[in-house]
Amino acid sequence: MSKVISAVEQLATPIVEGLNLELVEVEFVKEGRDWFLRVYIDTPEGSIDIEQCAQVSELLSLKLDESDPIEQNYFLEVSSPGAERPLKKEADFEKAIGQFVHIKSYEAINGMKVFEGYLKSYTDAGVELDVKIKTRKIKVVIDKDKIALARLAIDFSAES
Repeated sequence: MSKVISAVEQLATPIVEGLNLELVEVEFVKEGRDWFLRVYIDTPEGSIDIEQCAQVSELLSLKLDESDPIEQNYFLEVSSPGAERPLKKEADFEKAIGQFVHIKSYEAINGMKVFEGYLKSYTDAGVELDVKIKTRKIKVVIDKDKIALARLAIDFSAES
């Protein structure tokens, strides 16, 4: 899997950057009997449109046909990462400071492995979140190497 993802990232990156877009993530997954190659792209402003997705899909499809890095038959999908965009790169975390995030850790921290709160800071060491647990707010620090998954989230408890 990681070999396919790496090959696709190498093909997709120059295409995406050439269109002033950002490659967010590449997934290669099997669902039922079918394989899906999913390429998530975005703009720096976070407002990708269907025409940009179609353009990347067409250009990437040509490159994939030329180099043929995938043995199985698959469906290519190019889309926006959506409102719950994954946070993977340093720039993703820095851009998300002040926003509501969802983080899962590899091991329990203060008896918990899932955290939702506002990202207060990001450093080489890790992240600091303001998390609301019932009626109290607490600060949680999570070491970078303990983060299993991080993404933007929607705060449904936010008061309007």
